[in-house]
Amino acid sequence: MQTTSTSRTNSPLVTGLFRDRDSAERAYQSLSERGYTDKDVNLVMSDETRTKHFSGADAKTTELGNKAAEGAGVGGAVGGTLGAIAAAIAAVGTSLVIPGAGLVIAGPLAAALAGGGAGAATGGLLGALIGAGIPEERVKHYESGIKEGGILMGVNARSDDDAAHFEQSWKANRGEHVYR
Repeated sequence: MQTTSTSRTNSPLVTGLFRDRDSAERAYQSLSERGYTDKDVNLVMSDETRTKHFSGADAKTTELGNKAAEGAGVGGAVGGTLGAIAAAIAAVGTSLVIPGAGLVIAGPLAAALAGGGAGAATGGLLGALIGAGIPEERVKHYESGIKEGGILMGVNARSDDDAAHFEQSWKANRGEHVYR
């Protein structure tokens, strides 16, 4: 199995696709339990998925919901122990909505795309994820899954032990195409 790392660091990049909010929330919680914050986690989903799963009153009840809601300008206090994605997307300044593509990107990847200007953002999801260090063949699975309503999560693990923990936890939480 090939180990993947981003071009910016030597830390293992762990990625996985989740088909529903509950499985994504549990996977996100595994990150929180190891001390990772919304600033460490990349999320990519369609604007339709964000609206379906992370808008309205439910969006602000969890970290994951807050992070997802940020793309729509929805914020709120973090509450509860489950649902970290809402807060992660609601963290001001860490998400990017790509008009025309219907995508919401949150986390360090969003900051990198925003820093690169509109040209980088309009290069499409495929180019952005490949630029983050994810092999093209894997990105094609993720792109298809996102179009079908999935939530892509990625994190640069601080250690091989963390990477192995996330890989195992995400697979146990119905993560698809989980790699490190």
